[in-house]
Amino acid sequence: MPGKIRIIGGNWRSRKLDVIEAADLRPTPDRVRETLFNWLQPYIQGATCLDLYAGSGILGFEAMSRGAAAATLIDNNPSVVKNLTLQAQKLDASSVEIICADAMRWLQGCQHQYDIIFLDPPYAKNQSGHIIGQLLNCTCLHPGTLIYAEADQDFTFDDERLHLLKSGKAGLVHYRLFEYAGRQTV
Repeated sequence: MPGKIRIIGGNWRSRKLDVIEAADLRPTPDRVRETLFNWLQPYIQGATCLDLYAGSGILGFEAMSRGAAAATLIDNNPSVVKNLTLQAQKLDASSVEIICADAMRWLQGCQHQYDIIFLDPPYAKNQSGHIIGQLLNCTCLHPGTLIYAEADQDFTFDDERLHLLKSGKAGLVHYRLFEYAGRQTV
């Protein structure tokens, strides 16, 4: 599926990013991104974002286009990371950090807290719930962190530390926006 994907809003609106062909890479569709960023509009200005399983990088780049202060894009495919680096250079996106790493392992050592986390893992592995569980046990969250999760089948996540803010479905894409309430106290 090599081709291009368009940034739909913000400073880089209508700019097209190159997308390479890679296993499990499927950019979030325009319709879903438009809904997501309408939801995030009150929170995006000045936010620090983490795009796990970045793939095309469209969620991280879209966030930066709309006023996020910084974005970290994680992907484990060296070819994808090389393309993400080229796209960041094309946009002159100096506040985008691109890391080649396994997302689950990277989370174990994460030392930075993020305001917004985009979670769009490969559909075939159906990992959204498992990864959200790992997020809740790492140090990258602070009370109020927003977590966007996407999957090809309906999913829920039941944990008192997460509050479901919004949910939607477009075609085969199911998506949810959660807010992290903070660590449990004993």
